[in-house]
Amino acid sequence: MAWLIVAAETREFAGIVKRMGASTHQWILVANGPGPGLARAAVDETLREHKEVDGIVSTGFCGALDPALSVGDIVVSGAGVTSPRSFVRGEVLSVDRVAATVAEKRTLREQTGAVAIEMESAAVAAKANECGLPFRCIKVVSDTALEDMPLDFNLYRDAAGRFSRSRIAFAALGRPFTAIPALLRLDRDCRHAADKLGEFFADCQL
Repeated sequence: MAWLIVAAETREFAGIVKRMGASTHQWILVANGPGPGLARAAVDETLREHKEVDGIVSTGFCGALDPALSVGDIVVSGAGVTSPRSFVRGEVLSVDRVAATVAEKRTLREQTGAVAIEMESAAVAAKANECGLPFRCIKVVSDTALEDMPLDFNLYRDAAGRFSRSRIAFAALGRPFTAIPALLRLDRDCRHAADKLGEFFADCQL
């Protein structure tokens, strides 16, 4: 089967690309930026070019809302995914913003019961349903429920919704002893998470 795999950023595919040869599936990987609008556009454009798609997966990084989750833990929302590797099955909250603080994550956990939060899966699921294609949601934790983001990344998005790396870097320079080390830790955690996601994709059945 050919599966369209949709993420926000190409870096989220690093572990998957490294292990593509270990999977029995055919992957079509596309990343168009964060948020529902960019995710919908990615699916539309890819399906116009690839008529052989048999299903769609929303994947990539998520923030933990459940305090028990650690960086690198796999979260699967909904049915249809099996794996010999460990993972958590639970609701993933999909909203068009980053949960930037521990307090916000705690409130969202209490209000929704979701185990994790991200920005694209609801839009991708809607497109899959519209096209009559199977949908899967496989996410990996890149930041825990017990840590604030280094910055409020919501402040540094452009008109299309993409994060401005230059504005983030400039903001970090204003807090060199706190924001810069925290951004470096987040980058390290994201690389670890991407690798764990690749391991999961290599062994899972959709």
